[in-house]
This record gives sequence, C-alpha cells and structure tokens, in this order.
Amino acid sequence: MRKPGKIITILFNAAIFIILEVAALGMLRSGKAQDFFITKGAHAFMAKVWGGSESVKYYFSLKQANEQLAAQNFALTQELLAWRHDAEEAKRDSLTRSFEDIGGFHYMSATIVKISRNKQHNYLIIGQGSEDGVVPHSGIITNDGVVGIVDAVGKHYSYALSFMNTDFSLSARLGREGAVGPLVWDGKTSGGAILKEIPLQYKFAPGDTVYTSGFSSIFPADIPIGLTGESRIVNGATYDINVRLLQDVGAVRYVTLVNNVGRQEIETLEEEEVQP
Repeated sequence: MRKPGKIITILFNAAIFIILEVAALGMLRSGKAQDFFITKGAHAFMAKVWGGSESVKYYFSLKQANEQLAAQNFALTQELLAWRHDAEEAKRDSLTRSFEDIGGFHYMSATIVKISRNKQHNYLIIGQGSEDGVVPHSGIITNDGVVGIVDAVGKHYSYALSFMNTDFSLSARLGREGAVGPLVWDGKTSGGAILKEIPLQYKFAPGDTVYTSGFSSIFPADIPIGLTGESRIVNGATYDINVRLLQDVGAVRYVTLVNNVGRQEIETLEEEEVQP
C-alpha cells in the first residue's frame, strides 16, 4: 500500500504534466495565428514595395510625357508666332496697297517701335524716316482713330507726339454733321479723351460717334475717333464731353502716316492772312 505522500506526489506530477500539455497546445495554436499575421505582414510589405516601384516608374513616365508635351507646346507656340507674323505682314501689305494719294492726302504704312505711356508729354518712335518718305507734320492714324503727329524726322526713324500728350489737340466733330470742338487727352488713360467747347444748343446722346472734322491741315475728315459718354456744362455756356477712344493709343503697333500734299500752301496762305 502506497503512502499518502507518494500519492500526492504522483497527483502533483500528473497535474504538472497536464498543465504543460495544455500550455504546449496553446503555444502551438498561438504559433499558427502568429504565422498568419507574419504572413499577412509580409504580404503588406511586398505590396508597399511593389506600389512604390510602380510609383517610381509612373513618376519617370509622367516626367517623360511632360517633356514631350512641353516640346509640342513649344512647337505650337513657334507656329503661332510665325502665323501672327505672316498675318501682320499681310495686314501691312494690304494697307500699303489700299492707301494711295486720295483727296489731296498721301498715305503710307509705318511701324511704331517705341511708346511712352507714363508721362504727361508722351511720344512715339516710328521705325521709318526720311529715306522711307516720312515728312514732318504727318498725321498718324489707324482704322480706329488718331494716334499722333510726326514732329521730327531722321534718316531711319521719326519722333512723334502721341495723342497721350497734354500739348496735343485735335479738331473733332460730333457725328458727321454736328458741332466741332478740340479733342484732347483726358490725362488719365490711353483710351480716354475730352471733347471741349461744344455749344449747348447741339443735341447728342451717349454712344454717338466722334469723327475728325477735316478742318485741320493734317488729318482728313470723317476718321472715326471715339464714342461719347458723360458730359458736363462749363461756365454755363458749353459742354465738355467724355469720349472713349476706339483706338487704345498705348497698345498700337502698326499705323498709317497721312500727309496733306497741299499743307504747305495752306499754311503759307494762313501766314499771309495774319500779316498786317
């Protein structure tokens, strides 16, 4: 018969064995779960590595595509510039062909190479001079208005007073049959002017066209200049009328020079008339 102490020892050992077996089974199961998560983590890492490599490939392919687009854009820009140049040359040629000696005026095309804009006495530099047939006191016009007057002529370039000059005044008419008065720059913008000294009895409305009067020995009549805007009464006797110019004087490049063939004779007669 076994002693109680040995029985207890056997039971204790058996309990320890069972506990260890249970722990082993638990560890085995935990290892499988751990393997699952390890495998899952490896797959995620591989996905990130693959995605990163694909992003690098996409970046370089995108860079190459951008370079190709930039090259195509440059080529299209060059074609557009060439087309614009050809169009402007054709425009100048058409002006030269269209304008001849008409009504006592001689016309020729010209190019403005410099414009001053930020002064009260602005000027223009024209890329043609005496060797091209330019003469002093020629008017400078476009299809949309008056730009200035040639003041001095060199061999290859000419200096002109801009319409944006406080010393510049132009004889203008309200409509084709309306009142005549001096048109001057408003001193503010390249598209603004003021028609002065219009008698109160003359009727007009905002949006009426203002033309050259033809009373000047420099500009022919009926060149459209601008459109009337707001007006105000000065000294209770005349109107000052705001005019929006049709031609932005500060942005023009290609112009037409107009020379009154009979200007010198007219000025000589005027000088003789004023002599006592």
